[in-house]
Amino acid sequence: MDLPSLALILQGALSPNPEERKAAEHSLNQFQYTPQHLVRLLQIIVDNNCDLSVRQVASIHFKNFIAKNWAPHEPNEQQKISQVDKDMVRDHILVFVAQVPPLLRVQLGECLKTIIHADYPEQWPHLLDWVKHNLQDQQVYGALFVLRILSRKYEFKSDEERTPVYRIVEETFHHLLNIFNRLVQIVNPSLEVADLIKLICKIFWSSIYLEIPKQLLDPNVFNAWMILFLNVLERPVPSEGEPADPEQRKSWGWWKVKKWTVHILNRLYTRFGDLKLQNPENRAFAQMFQKNYAGKILECHLNLLNRIRVGGYLPDRVTNLILQYLSNSISKNSMYNLLQPRLDVLLFEIVFPLMCFNDNDQKLWDEDPHEYVRKGYDIIEDLYSPRTASMDFVSELVRKRGKENLQKFIQFIVGIFKRYDETPVEYKPYRQKDGALLAIGALCDKLKQTEPYKSELERMLVQHVFPEFSSPVGHLRAKAAWVAGQYAHINFSDQNNFRKALHSVVSGLRDPELPVRVDSVFALRSFVEACRDLNEIRPILPQLLDEFFKLMNEVENEDLVFTLETIVDKFGEEMAPYALGLCQNLAAAFWRCMNTAEADEDADDPGALAAVGCLRAISTILESVSRLPHLFVQIEPTLLPIMRRMLTTDGQEVFEEVLEIVSYMTFFSPTISLEMWSLWPLMMEALADWAIDFFPNILVPLDNYISRGTAHFLTCKEPDYQQSLWSMVSSIMADKNLEDGDIEPAPKLIEVVFQNCKGQVDHWVEPYLRITVERLRRAEKSYLKCLLVQVIADALYYNSSLTLSILHKLGVATEVFNLWFQMLQQVKKNGLRVNFKR
Repeated sequence: MDLPSLALILQGALSPNPEERKAAEHSLNQFQYTPQHLVRLLQIIVDNNCDLSVRQVASIHFKNFIAKNWAPHEPNEQQKISQVDKDMVRDHILVFVAQVPPLLRVQLGECLKTIIHADYPEQWPHLLDWVKHNLQDQQVYGALFVLRILSRKYEFKSDEERTPVYRIVEETFHHLLNIFNRLVQIVNPSLEVADLIKLICKIFWSSIYLEIPKQLLDPNVFNAWMILFLNVLERPVPSEGEPADPEQRKSWGWWKVKKWTVHILNRLYTRFGDLKLQNPENRAFAQMFQKNYAGKILECHLNLLNRIRVGGYLPDRVTNLILQYLSNSISKNSMYNLLQPRLDVLLFEIVFPLMCFNDNDQKLWDEDPHEYVRKGYDIIEDLYSPRTASMDFVSELVRKRGKENLQKFIQFIVGIFKRYDETPVEYKPYRQKDGALLAIGALCDKLKQTEPYKSELERMLVQHVFPEFSSPVGHLRAKAAWVAGQYAHINFSDQNNFRKALHSVVSGLRDPELPVRVDSVFALRSFVEACRDLNEIRPILPQLLDEFFKLMNEVENEDLVFTLETIVDKFGEEMAPYALGLCQNLAAAFWRCMNTAEADEDADDPGALAAVGCLRAISTILESVSRLPHLFVQIEPTLLPIMRRMLTTDGQEVFEEVLEIVSYMTFFSPTISLEMWSLWPLMMEALADWAIDFFPNILVPLDNYISRGTAHFLTCKEPDYQQSLWSMVSSIMADKNLEDGDIEPAPKLIEVVFQNCKGQVDHWVEPYLRITVERLRRAEKSYLKCLLVQVIADALYYNSSLTLSILHKLGVATEVFNLWFQMLQQVKKNGLRVNFKR
């Protein structure tokens, strides 16, 4: 197909008319394997005269095709792209990657990543020469862009797999250093300069992530790099061109440069500059780093943080990384000595204000409470959050340097409490009180162990936390619930205080503000765990569960499910009247979470985690009512659709949890229903196809089917369960690619058959013995050998004369019994048996 025709088809793929779009996509699929197709797509992508939207469609199609077909995914798969086309693509993509607009560069970058991962260095030995040549030429951006992708290939590789990194560093790093030097000296640098420096930083980061290449350990070379990084760290970002919008500002080029520089210096410090962590050969480096650079970096970091104090801007991620560096410095004497003169300003004028509720929090609380809750409970957010880093800094400070800092910090907090109490309502410093409560909650482990604070905790809660349960300010009601939860386990001298806190937290479940309701549920878990007299909770259990599920309908949050599990654990069989309702609500919540996760595949979705939590909670409920089999009959119709769908490839993320539910349902139900039997083929298909890692989990329900539904297992012919079991067990035991450890459940299943079907499976004894003996000859691990010999022992239990005649017929009787007795006689030094320990 010629270029104009291909461009027309790509134009059709953009049509608002679904029929035209479908026809265009059909044509693209039809021609995708023809020679030169990839090359023509690339020609369209790089053609500046072509419409940008058409070029974009071409780039996406190009990227997807390369991802799928560049390297065969299976060992014997045919090559889909000719060598000639591959050579053309490799040569041309390098030239154009820097010339196309950023929108298309992202797609070409993904293609390069696929090609480099598959081809470098074996099929693309000249790539590094191209990079090296262009680093010294006019194509610096393209060369750096490609080098970044190349270095990323080895970022997480260790030992031999990392060898190519040394050549990359050897060939390119002195050029990078020269470029970096030139860039740093430019007066009034443009944003393009920031992009180049950022790429150099990323290349450096990938090269040192796991270990520092030996070329960089040369003190002169390392010093040259450090001078540049410190230069970038120290100099203020250009005042020209900084976006006013906070979202755009944090991803502005110059702040990105700052972030990557801080990232690199942190990595060097925490991984390679810590004397305690270092093996002897790197100790010299750690000493040199501590002596020459660590203190200088600390000083630059403190100066950067000072921007916050004077009302300037610092991106959250940069603040977070700097505070991590400072937290790491607390335990090192030389660093702590440098920190000490500035510690009070740092602690009270920078770190504490970061812990306080702020304008952004209020905006999010008002405009999107769901997002406020998600951010508050998201572990990934913690990596970027200045507030989390501030809490960690304070915790580390009082843990490692408590003697000189704990009292001072607590006095500061008490001062805030006092000022708050004395100020008229309209002027109360609500946000500072919020920060003070956060600090008290964050330090709970230390305060619970340290006098005089330990004996004052109850009074502190009554005086400063409980009043906020009825605060006019939502975020303080939420914080009060959270802090109360942190201290629920202390010994209350007055049980009324425990009762008051518990009831306040329960009332919080009905608060008009969503974040207060969620924090209350989270705190409730601690109170349920700490509650010695369940009568405190028993009377309100029905409405508690009611509030709970209202909340689960509103938010997908794993922590909600944890609280529910705690309640179920505590009340055990008393949950019987609620079991069906709980399972119905959890099943509904599960489907909601799955739908969210499917609709939002790319996001780090809390829905997926919450879905796992829902299934775990269902298991907890089934376990708690395990002595009430009639309930399982009622619950089964609610859970069947989940089990049916999630035992297919759709359920790979939750497979283990679903199998646990299947295990409970097949073990505790009075009988195994035909509907439950319909799950057997699904597990067999999964096992044959992709689920071998879950074989031990699948063993449990299969055992239940055979041992508790023996008659149906033996008599049913549609499907034939005996034949299905044989096909699975025999193929797994004959598979030479599977390790001994992978197949252990197979002999266990043969044992289950022999033990439960006495006198009814004579025709299976010979085939099962044959595969057992064959596998025994190949077995290396003693545990598998024991299992296989136990199959023979079970066969003798099943029918000894039949088994003996089969062993003679196979000509293996002597071999098997010799091995068996030999294994029986093996003992350890302490006289215990080596094998057959049961």
